[in-house]
Amino acid sequence: MTDNLPYAKRVAQTDWAALAGQLNEHGNALTGPLLSPAECLEIAALYEEPDRFRTTVDMARHRFGSGQYRYFTHELPGPIRELRDEFYPRLLPIARDWAAKLGQPAPWPDSLQDWLRRCHEAGQSRSAQILLRYGPGDWNALHRDVFGDMLFPLQVVIGLDAPGVDFTGGEFLMTEQRPRAQTRGSAVVVPQGHGLVFTTRDRPVETRRGWSNGPMRHGVSVVRSGLRRTLGLVFHDAA
Repeated sequence: MTDNLPYAKRVAQTDWAALAGQLNEHGNALTGPLLSPAECLEIAALYEEPDRFRTTVDMARHRFGSGQYRYFTHELPGPIRELRDEFYPRLLPIARDWAAKLGQPAPWPDSLQDWLRRCHEAGQSRSAQILLRYGPGDWNALHRDVFGDMLFPLQVVIGLDAPGVDFTGGEFLMTEQRPRAQTRGSAVVVPQGHGLVFTTRDRPVETRRGWSNGPMRHGVSVVRSGLRRTLGLVFHDAA
């Protein structure tokens, strides 16, 4: 059972070579199971404990879509902190590879804590770990995340409810603006307890002239019924 494994082993059991290939090809890739259904419900229930969060955002008010999300304080619950700590070194080689292909700086140190310290020194000191909640009719507009200049190019969203059982609709959407071509879109169903690794803003795209920067946007399609809740792991803090 997933909940009997340390978080390090849960993250490690994903085929990371295959995941990197999917990220290079599509800008997103599913992991294996990370949380049991019971653990998913425990994390989702944290939404009802407002003291755990620094702020709540109503998406309709800001014209981001419809639905609500909350940013955790820096006092992260153990499972969330541990999962983020285990993902960072797995994602770091991919991030550095992308930077090398694009001829861009790769400012990320080996340690997540060292990287977050640099974020704070640059004025990005607010926690960006997030719980999202969508009900019937809710959706998230296509966007690119902007938290400040200190940016890690990959993040993870973990499904906390079961598609087709707890909710319908609510697919994770991505669009890719390809060089000298029309925009390409994809939709991904994120299983309960699994993660989807995806690009924060851009990814390298190979062309005849070499590597080009491929801007990508992500969002969520309309939830048709039920309750869709997700956990977002972000590897930089916000300004």
